[in-house]
Amino acid sequence: MASLLKVRDTVALHGRIELNQLCREVNGSPAMVLAMLQRLEQMGCVEKVDDIDNGCVSGSCKGCPETSKNCETVVYQAKSVH
Repeated sequence: MASLLKVRDTVALHGRIELNQLCREVNGSPAMVLAMLQRLEQMGCVEKVDDIDNGCVSGSCKGCPETSKNCETVVYQAKSVH
């Protein structure tokens, strides 16, 4: 079962991670993990990456039949501390 700390640590470990991959790694449902990510955003630990117009993080969009559409992948990253 996913915990808030496990979600935070997994995001930090990967640097950037897509929501579905994060759900698999922490063994949590998308709704639960998304709620945890939103809480971590409020706490200033992670941030949602909105500018994904240059392709998927995994690089697999090049062979995707939907290449004319914008990638709708939701990606989170650890928030940098200043």
